Amino acid sequence: MPHILYTAFDLVPSPKGAGTHIMHFLRGLVKAGYAVQLMTPGDGQLPAIDTYEGAAVRRVPPPPDRNFLAHALHFSDAVLTHVAAAPHYNVVHYRSIWSGLALAQNKTRFDYQTVFEVNGLPSIELKYHYPALRGSDLLLKIREQELATLALSDAIICPSGVTRAFLISLGVPRDRITVIPNGVSPHDFAATPLPDRRAAGGIPTILYLGTLADWQGLDLLLEAMTRINAQQPAQLRIVGRGRHWQRKQLSKRIRKLGLEASVILDATVPHHEVPEVIAQADVCVAPLALNDRNVTQGCCPIKVIEYMACARPIVAANLPVVRELAREDIDALLFVPDDADDLARQIMRVLNDRELAEKLVTSAAARARAKLTWHEAQKKLLRVYQRLLKH
Repeated sequence: MPHILYTAFDLVPSPKGAGTHIMHFLRGLVKAGYAVQLMTPGDGQLPAIDTYEGAAVRRVPPPPDRNFLAHALHFSDAVLTHVAAAPHYNVVHYRSIWSGLALAQNKTRFDYQTVFEVNGLPSIELKYHYPALRGSDLLLKIREQELATLALSDAIICPSGVTRAFLISLGVPRDRITVIPNGVSPHDFAATPLPDRRAAGGIPTILYLGTLADWQGLDLLLEAMTRINAQQPAQLRIVGRGRHWQRKQLSKRIRKLGLEASVILDATVPHHEVPEVIAQADVCVAPLALNDRNVTQGCCPIKVIEYMACARPIVAANLPVVRELAREDIDALLFVPDDADDLARQIMRVLNDRELAEKLVTSAAARARAKLTWHEAQKKLLRVYQRLLKH
């Protein structure tokens, strides 16, 4: 039985997209007969030793210094210490440089194959969470570490063709990269009928589901809401996780635009409650901003796939990462990125055309179930492992 170490600098379980991704990859590996050890940071509340989705779990206690980089380095040291003391692993799988660089540098010493799962690179993403880092030497140093980790990894998986092209531009051989999009579990995310607010005399609900990070385009969505409210009553519900300063900044923006009566800012919900949240919406949005995170590095917005599976009309930014998932005017309406007027126009278009909404959701739900499932993602992941284990 092959032994796998899967490391993630993410809290698991978690309502974030990363938590969902990790859960389904673990399920696929365990179901295939691999013995999986998951290592993640602890939060001081979850048990240090645990099991999850059939995998053994070891959570690294946080260091006294909660500084992000101190925490990341502490986690990397703990992972390498574990590998040195543990029985032999056949494959070591990492989701970031925070454990990946040390694991890649020591693969010959400990005789394992390596998989680097690149969903996002900190040299691009950290500045959105820590604005003071923009233009800093630290990000340049992190980029050097990313390049080293990429060069040393035996296999690389990423969630989109845009990300694959970006990695190739960094010098990664194209035959070492496998694109595995995010997915959905049709059993958990069932299609439900569209609500008929107008027949009931109600106000339609526009839903945004996801993090409050700047790359998500929430400022643009709030601007669009001012245009929508000027023409018809509507309610925007934002359900997401964010840092305290992000939530405070968003609340301030809502007040400044006079949207307190029409915007609800909710905390994140457990993943098993997400389908019910989506079912309450009339239209779902992914207003991704036009920036290096979304356009150059790429991503795979899991919210879009979950909206599709639940049969809700979607309005999303017309970016390549979105077009890999949803076809324009077939599965979703796409707006001109960073254009609040066009975003508002497309939302009103789907709210006021029931026939169009029904057409979009029928196509999108069928596409999600046929092409964008976690089962398909698991099969692609297992093919990567099978190739590595032949060496």
